[in-house]
Amino acid sequence: MAIKSNSGEGRTRSSLSIIIVVGLCCFFYILGAWQKSGFGKGDSIALQVTKQTECTNSPNLNFETHHGGSGSLKDIGDSEAKTFKPCGDTYTDYTPCQDQGRAMTFPRENMIYRERHCPPDEEKLYCLIPAPKGYVAPFPWPKSRDYVPYANVPYKSLTVEKAVQNWVQYEGNVFRFPGGGTQFPQGADKYIDQLASVIPIDNGTVRTALDTGCGVASWGAYLLKKNVLAMSFAPRDSHEAQVQFALERGVPAVIGVLGSIKLPYSSRSFDMAHCSRCLIPWGANDGIYMMEVDRVLRPGGYWVLSGPPINWKNNYQAWQRTKEDLKEEQRKIEEIAELLCWEKVSEKAEIAIWRKRINAELCPRRQDETRINICESANPDDVWYKKMEPCINQYPEVNSPEESAGGELKPFPERLNAIPPRITSGSVPDISVNSYQEDIKQWQKHVKAYKKINKLLDTGRYRNIMDMNAGLGSFAAAIESPKLWVMNVVPTIADISTLGVIYERGLIGIYHDWCEAFSTYPRTYDLIHANGVFSLYQNKCKMEDILLEMDRILRPEGAVIFRDDVDVLLRVKKTVSGMRWDTKLVDHEDGPLIPEKILVAVKQYWVGGSTSKKEKE
Repeated sequence: MAIKSNSGEGRTRSSLSIIIVVGLCCFFYILGAWQKSGFGKGDSIALQVTKQTECTNSPNLNFETHHGGSGSLKDIGDSEAKTFKPCGDTYTDYTPCQDQGRAMTFPRENMIYRERHCPPDEEKLYCLIPAPKGYVAPFPWPKSRDYVPYANVPYKSLTVEKAVQNWVQYEGNVFRFPGGGTQFPQGADKYIDQLASVIPIDNGTVRTALDTGCGVASWGAYLLKKNVLAMSFAPRDSHEAQVQFALERGVPAVIGVLGSIKLPYSSRSFDMAHCSRCLIPWGANDGIYMMEVDRVLRPGGYWVLSGPPINWKNNYQAWQRTKEDLKEEQRKIEEIAELLCWEKVSEKAEIAIWRKRINAELCPRRQDETRINICESANPDDVWYKKMEPCINQYPEVNSPEESAGGELKPFPERLNAIPPRITSGSVPDISVNSYQEDIKQWQKHVKAYKKINKLLDTGRYRNIMDMNAGLGSFAAAIESPKLWVMNVVPTIADISTLGVIYERGLIGIYHDWCEAFSTYPRTYDLIHANGVFSLYQNKCKMEDILLEMDRILRPEGAVIFRDDVDVLLRVKKTVSGMRWDTKLVDHEDGPLIPEKILVAVKQYWVGGSTSKKEKE
């Protein structure tokens, strides 16, 4: 009996042990899942913060426009937010890195004085740039292409200077843009049709274009009808506000110049580059400007030159230049184009078109030509504040003369979500085909959540959109629509340079360092997306510097979507509370246990010499 008793007790102990082990396994499984959800990163604190800040998926913010026309990251503490006062009304159109007064202190040689010259820290403004009195929301697209409220850009000089060329006309309380240009006074449509007889503009082969010296960007504005997206640039010069007009019209543009510094774009970005009487001395300085166009032009891409010196024999008197001068200028351009291995495919009237060869195999003379200087830099995308050099960038290698260097691109819109050649070739570190496809899915999910927060996101309410930390461009791809366009910014301090991928998707973008002001006028963007920007720039520059720049370029009643860790967003929220912004903290779409949050904000309407809406209330 004793033996039976001991056997029963053993079975009891064994059963108890099994129950304990199973219980511990269940406990640790639940603990692991709990940690994975975000609590493992200390999110119990984040959950308390969520409750304290009343996070919600339906923030009580008004994204409608009501004025339409006919400190460092570690300085949060418990103190009250700093209140930023308005700057004087004379700063209404202030462009910090293209300030006219500062520009005049730099050499005029090679347009150096028109390049970026940012203020030192002691000269930075810590105030809010006012809108001009009477400012109203721009007209919705496509009406904005043709009309701009006078109060928004109150400068009439172009209506006088360019009257014959049909750039812009002043009518009542608006400017009207007939679509003319220096080389196309009869309208951009007819001009583009001429180009389309040579260049495949209509079938999606040409999607991205570069307009050098764009004026008011009518060429880019009318290319949008063809689903071609142009990056237009012009200097801030005597033609007051030309880039500002372009952006008010809802057309992509930046302040820029071909001077001594490389353009802030990746190599092999554009399907087409264009100069319509842009006054760039293409034959000067050993062809350095044409070589820079060659760097950013995709193999097989087109370069259009219209105006002087093309057809100089018939126009030298109208251009008030000598035959000899114009003949020599064209000779130099033809010579440099030959060195670059561009093929001249058309010259009719005052329009000449060259095509860049698709690979180096089609340029056998290049190896034997002593006049050709091949660039030594192994990275043609290393451009930020780098001097241009009179050298030619190498084509990527190919396996046959029929292969396009750098890879063949799909026509647009198929190009948007196809695998970019830079990804398939493995030339972008740490980005595989699988991770690229996952990035697309992730941003489609994020944008779906954004549309629940702000139901006006894809209605046409926001035309000019900026993504401050664009990554692979998947945010822009997820909201792509004829109603809007996105300026995809790749920070110069990002671990991976992805701008080339963005262009291979048929999107546009630019390199920029957010410790400095962006190359644009105030009030030029309707919506700004800032994903991880302040985590990226932690300990690089002051948070308030970046936020004040965002305020400068954001339109009154424009919106901002921040996505970052909750502790960072709380500091952002505190700072912008002193900048006349309304904000709301929103949970991550996967729930309140995720430490990454979304902060949505709307800039209040106010103009120079006035108080904000909230202050009036």
